[in-house]
Amino acid sequence: MALDGIVNVNSLFTDAVFIGLSLASDSSDQSSTLKSKSSCSTDIEVARTLLVYKVFSFSSFLFYSLIAHGLKLAINLLNSREVEEALKAKINVNILKFGMMGSAIGSVMGCLFLMLAMVNVVEMKLGLLSCGGKTAYSVATLIILVPIGLSGYISIAVYAFMH
Repeated sequence: MALDGIVNVNSLFTDAVFIGLSLASDSSDQSSTLKSKSSCSTDIEVARTLLVYKVFSFSSFLFYSLIAHGLKLAINLLNSREVEEALKAKINVNILKFGMMGSAIGSVMGCLFLMLAMVNVVEMKLGLLSCGGKTAYSVATLIILVPIGLSGYISIAVYAFMH
């Protein structure tokens, strides 16, 4: 079930990042921004960094989702060998734990890169972080809430890894 959760969440994030990449617009389009001062405008480097973070996030989610899906497939194939004892397949627990922990680490990396990409999106829409105001409040909220959620996820993953 843990592998199902990892695969489902990573697939959802992979789809979201892929759609975000495909719908990415040119940063020179000033009609899509909410900035009031031109001194708070972002340059092309923020857009490039945004794209890099999105690609890193997409790669992390996709790669580790494939690892989790491969583990799930291996478990299903091992279970299908012994029809009368479908729930008692012999699985190398160390490989399973290693794969699950790797998938969890990949999910965390993907979330961190997605958070960094969102910081760049906020800067592109509201203005540079150094200008303060709503940009700083939005980024602060993002930087507070995402790590809190990730710490809960990490602690549950470590607990599952240890037991």
